[in-house]
Amino acid sequence: MSLKFTFLFVFVFSGLTSFSQTTYPKITGYFGIMHPIVTVSKDETNVNFRDYYAVGFPTGINIWKSEKIGFSFEIVPNIKDDGGTDKVNSLLFHPGVLVALGKGYTFAGRAAFESNGRYGFTPVLNKTVIKNKTCSYYVAVPLPVRFGNDHPATFTAGFQFGIAF
Repeated sequence: MSLKFTFLFVFVFSGLTSFSQTTYPKITGYFGIMHPIVTVSKDETNVNFRDYYAVGFPTGINIWKSEKIGFSFEIVPNIKDDGGTDKVNSLLFHPGVLVALGKGYTFAGRAAFESNGRYGFTPVLNKTVIKNKTCSYYVAVPLPVRFGNDHPATFTAGFQFGIAF
């Protein structure tokens, strides 16, 4: 492995395991579970848990430049069970900007690039609900908008929860 890769790995790993980090840039990591609730297009409305079951597993790294602004890099494998057949139906590359809104709220404005050919953007409102020295628990409302791959544009409302460290 190259020296640059080794340095980057050590830098990221040390940031993820340093819970008392108070200087900036500040690096945090997270893992969550995201359930799309309803997806609407010009042709139809689909409801998760009724028409099919879909779930995503957002995993990412946040790099906070200051207390107020940061960058997030997220990868989300999405699994769908439709009619008894389940599979990973896409892998989402989800970079974005983070804006701390105060009182535990954060806005994430994300670009979206899916391996199934869809693309778009996802505004997310996030709230830290439990915070302690080593981790915090959060809930979020992602609102994905997607285009492309010969399908009509879609809007989804979802619910996400997870742990940040």
